[in-house]
Formats: sequence, structure tokens, C-alpha cells
Amino acid sequence: MSHDLPPLNALRAFEATARLNSVSKAAEQLHVTHGAVSRQLKVLEEHLGVSLLIKDGRGLKLTDAGIRLRDASGEAFERLRTVCAELTQSTADAPFVLGCSGSLLARWFIPRLGRLNTDLPDLRLHLSAGEGDLDPRRPGLDALLVFAEPPWPADMQVYELASERIGPVMSPRFAGYERLQNAPPAALLGEPLLHTTSRPQAWPSWAQQSSLNTKALKYGQGFEHLYYLLEAAVAGLGVAIAPEPLVAEDLKAGRLVAPWGFSETPAQLALWLPKRAADGRARQLAQWLKNELRQTD
Repeated sequence: MSHDLPPLNALRAFEATARLNSVSKAAEQLHVTHGAVSRQLKVLEEHLGVSLLIKDGRGLKLTDAGIRLRDASGEAFERLRTVCAELTQSTADAPFVLGCSGSLLARWFIPRLGRLNTDLPDLRLHLSAGEGDLDPRRPGLDALLVFAEPPWPADMQVYELASERIGPVMSPRFAGYERLQNAPPAALLGEPLLHTTSRPQAWPSWAQQSSLNTKALKYGQGFEHLYYLLEAAVAGLGVAIAPEPLVAEDLKAGRLVAPWGFSETPAQLALWLPKRAADGRARQLAQWLKNELRQTD
């Protein structure tokens, strides 16, 4: 006789049958067929080498061995149900901690928090801002919202939300606005461009996609973070470059204009979370983010 535990499905089928005193009711509860439960009961009896159930008129009767296993399995499965319920409740009660850059948080996410709280009232979202130092593998962070290029890390579950689109933007208050608003993209080659150290490849990438000589780019004032760069652009200090979602509200309000449109890059705005920590709340959030990004477009 084997000393290994029987197959879990067989034990589940027996526990449900013994508790409900019916194969049909057990099948209904387990969402399987009557025949499937019967086969699992047979597998269990063959594994143990004993009879657990015998026919009693139109019903079933537990043997002495069946009674012993019913008591043991019932207690074990009830304990498992309790612990699983506690774990699920603990996860549901804990906030879902999402990391993202400060610029994405301030310029795109915070203006939409009211809608998110209305649409996903059970999602207790906590936002953590950072610039390049956020990693969902570390304790304290459940997921990361980030612009990045594939391939994705093998240990991450990644929800791709939208392709990144970047483009030059400027304020109508900018001194060179009248001169540049109807000019071709090549006019920017002689312009001292606002730039950021967090995205040094943004201007060269745009220039290359616009068939411009990247070596002819001229840089003006630099900023550490994208948020400050865009604040400078809104203040009329020059031409900046940014992902479309981060300037969408400014474009609608007329604080910024994008005369040359936006070009798609190889990057994606994506939601990352460790595969080992799969969380159903991330799937909900990813779908909501996708819908919001479609509306932004």
C-alpha cells in the first residue's frame, strides 16, 4: 500500500461526497459531472486499497474507513478554507502599492484619481513616486507603471497598455511661438531645446523618426526630471519633448501646443508586477488604465 497522499482531486471529491452524502450534490458543488466524481472516488479507493462507500438503497453509506477519512479530510479542508479566506481577506484589505515616475503621477494619474476611485471602489490604491529607483521585486511595492522597451524581464508579468508616442511641445507664451508654429520640424534644429537627463534619448529618437540629423540638435536648458521640463515649457521657456499622455490636459487647455504631432517609439507604457506575486487587482487596474489611455487618445 502506498504511503503517499492520494491525488488532491480524489480527496476533494470524497470530502464533498461524504459531507453532502450525495455524489450528485458533490458534482454540482465542484462544478464537474456525476461521472467525474465517481471516477475520482474509485481512484481514491484504489489508492488506499479500502472501500470507503457502499450503496445503501438509493443512497450511499460510509464504511468505517470512510468515516475515519471523512472526519480527517473534513477537518483538513475546513482548515484550508479558513486559512485561504483569511489570506484572501488580508490581501483585499491591504493597499495596492503602485510605483510610477513623479511626472506620470502628477501629470496623468492624479487628475484621474477621482474616476479611478469611482470605477474601482474596492481598490485601495497607494501611489509611490520615484525616478528610476522603483522596483516591484522589492518589498513595499506591488506593481510598477513605466514607459519601457521590450523585451520584458522574465520574472515579470507585464500588461502592455499603450505604445509610447512622443513629440515636441511649446507654450503660446514662448517667444519663438509665432516663428515656429507653422514651421517644418527642421526648424527645431537651430533651436536651444529644453531637455531632461532622465530621458536623454528622447530628442534624438524623435529627430531620427522625423528624418532629421540628430547631430544637428542643439540643447538649451536641462532639467533633472520630466515634470520640471514640462513646467518650464508651460512657463514659455522653450520647446520641450514629452510622451503624449503627460501633456494631453495641457494641449486641451491650450497651455501647450504640439505643431509637429507625436511619433510612436518602440517603448510601451506597461504595468509590471512579479510573476510570483500575481494579484487579481493588477488585472483590474490594467484594464482601467487601458480604457483611460484610449480616452486620452
